[in-house]
Amino acid sequence: MRFSKILTPLRAVGAAVFWAALPPSAGVAQPAQPAFAPPAALPGQPVAPQPAQPVQSVQPVAPPAPMAPPPIASAPPSDSVILDMREAFRRNDRARLAALLPQARGHALEPWAAYWELKARLEEASPLEVQDFVARYPNTYQEDRLRNDWLLVSGKRRDWAAFDAHYPQFRMRDDREVRCYAVASAIYQGRAVAPEAAEQVRTDWFAQRDLDDGCLLAAGALHQAGQLPYQDLWKKARLAIEANRPTLARAAVELDAPDVGAEVAQIQSSPIRYLTARLPVVTRKRQELVTLALIKLATADPDQAAAQMEGRWASQLSPEERNWVWGVIGKSAALKLHEGAAGHFAKITRHHDLSDDLLAWKVRAALRQGQWRAVQDAVQAMSDEARRDPAWTYWLARAQLAQARSDLDRTQARQLLEGIAGFGGFYEKLAQEELGRPITAPPAPPPLTPAERDWARRHIGLNRGLLAIALGLRSEGVREWNYWTNLHSPGGKPDRELYAAADLACQHQVWDRCINTSERTKGFIDFAQRFPMPHRDAVVRQSQAIGLDPAYVYGLIRQESRFIMDARSHVGASGLMQIMPATARWTARKIGLEGFTPGQINDRDTNILIGTSYLKLALDEFRGSMPLAAAAYNAGPGRPRNWRNGPVLEGAIWAENIPFGETRDYVKKVLSNTTDYAAYLTGQPQSLKSRLGTVGPAPVDEPVLTKDLP
Repeated sequence: MRFSKILTPLRAVGAAVFWAALPPSAGVAQPAQPAFAPPAALPGQPVAPQPAQPVQSVQPVAPPAPMAPPPIASAPPSDSVILDMREAFRRNDRARLAALLPQARGHALEPWAAYWELKARLEEASPLEVQDFVARYPNTYQEDRLRNDWLLVSGKRRDWAAFDAHYPQFRMRDDREVRCYAVASAIYQGRAVAPEAAEQVRTDWFAQRDLDDGCLLAAGALHQAGQLPYQDLWKKARLAIEANRPTLARAAVELDAPDVGAEVAQIQSSPIRYLTARLPVVTRKRQELVTLALIKLATADPDQAAAQMEGRWASQLSPEERNWVWGVIGKSAALKLHEGAAGHFAKITRHHDLSDDLLAWKVRAALRQGQWRAVQDAVQAMSDEARRDPAWTYWLARAQLAQARSDLDRTQARQLLEGIAGFGGFYEKLAQEELGRPITAPPAPPPLTPAERDWARRHIGLNRGLLAIALGLRSEGVREWNYWTNLHSPGGKPDRELYAAADLACQHQVWDRCINTSERTKGFIDFAQRFPMPHRDAVVRQSQAIGLDPAYVYGLIRQESRFIMDARSHVGASGLMQIMPATARWTARKIGLEGFTPGQINDRDTNILIGTSYLKLALDEFRGSMPLAAAAYNAGPGRPRNWRNGPVLEGAIWAENIPFGETRDYVKKVLSNTTDYAAYLTGQPQSLKSRLGTVGPAPVDEPVLTKDLP
């Protein structure tokens, strides 16, 4: 229930914050009577770091001299001008943007206004206009954002001179397509591409879910240069066809075999018809196409795909192709929670032929069956990066402990657990408990010094982000904030600066930036920042009144909305507890809340009342099982009723096997949050395992308490 649009009426507060941070010499008009006196010392903008070395050596074109800052206005432009420009940008009303831009000069968010105006016509803009923009707003998020956009335009035009002129100054380096264009630029201009750059393109291309020009271009260029083998082109096609991205699959196939690209559409339309019409394969390309058809069939009907493999096709495929197909069949069966999934995976003869995703599903299927050796084999075949994920480290350690025959075996398993145990997320806590250590709140770090607080208070970029959020421009404000905390400097801000930035967000009750920024500190944890408790009286009072653990409610709200009261998801869920309108109406009738209207859903107390009441009904329906109730809150009660069928499993294994990725992640985070809030609220040691419990089929004679629970 993630949210995308939030309207936050904090304009006066946000403006005061920004003007207090702004140095007197800044090229943005200050208000005639600022809410706070501007600082006496010049904080300045943070200095831009030297950009990372690009794939190719490029001598950038020197930008023209910066334009003179606009004259200091006698009064700041109206916020309505900025809001009108944002609306015009959404409508792509270029004439309106051009007409309003002069009125935005001097506003604290002028860089955004200028960005919208130029971005709306960037395809027709001249290089000089782009240079003028980056010179006028140097070292800002908007400068680097526009540079990102211009690099994409230049790449699509194959204007490598323009691309190379700007790429070395690109600070964020977070755009996959831009990275791909950088490699393509090098190849098309005859420069060598380092192996690590080629591998980055491969990684970016494999992760791509929608067709884009840059990575397809770079993949084709690398293939022609002999740096991307044909096997990788077909592997990309396999990933795309499994993800139901036929256009992407066809594009990958045509890089190697343009003459058979049209057959991908036939496979997408009816894989079984394609397979039954095929004569025995005699060429490599035909083998690959049959592999794609079997993969497509497996995503819909793993049993039918298994029958096709056993009846005709297994002997005609290479060992690597057979292993991949059996991996997809096993994954598809595991997603349906079929008990035969582990049997499909058992037909794989070489685990290193599989992707990390397929290996992860082999682990999940093996966990459901208690096959610890299979768990161990699959994790050990994963890439180094995947094995570093605490989830797979934890299950590898558990597998080794389950099979241990000596103290040395147990010591090696404990070393794996020691490597991840701590105050972090779901698996870090489980590792802590596996080592016999209860979960407690960590010690607080040294408090922020006045100088550290003052640094954050004076940081123009952070304050511009807060001001944008205060004006209701949450998307822009979040992007600006994240740029300064995560992307402006390679590796992000150091811990103490992140700590100060998080404190600034907390002080202004911008809870999502408070939490997310605090979560980035690596050397220490401040529980008060990471697990704030806004509206404490209302949440605790209502939770206790209906018999809910307040820690459970807080753990759920933190995951649902990050405590933003008017959060609204892309599917229409609203408020602190992200309630769908139909669910709100049903719950209001169920608890006898008279006179409820959908307009009340963002009222704090009403939202808490309805959300906690629904959660209590779900918890009662699942007889106190927190993981089942959390899954019901996210995915509806019908799905966890089905997902609980099968063997009785420890809660962590059941949660890891939830078929929906969003719900799997949600349940783990809600339960982890709950444990942290309980430690913080009570001051007592806590157990995540006890909250997870075990999950299995409902007893045959157990009645359904609320049959119409939505």
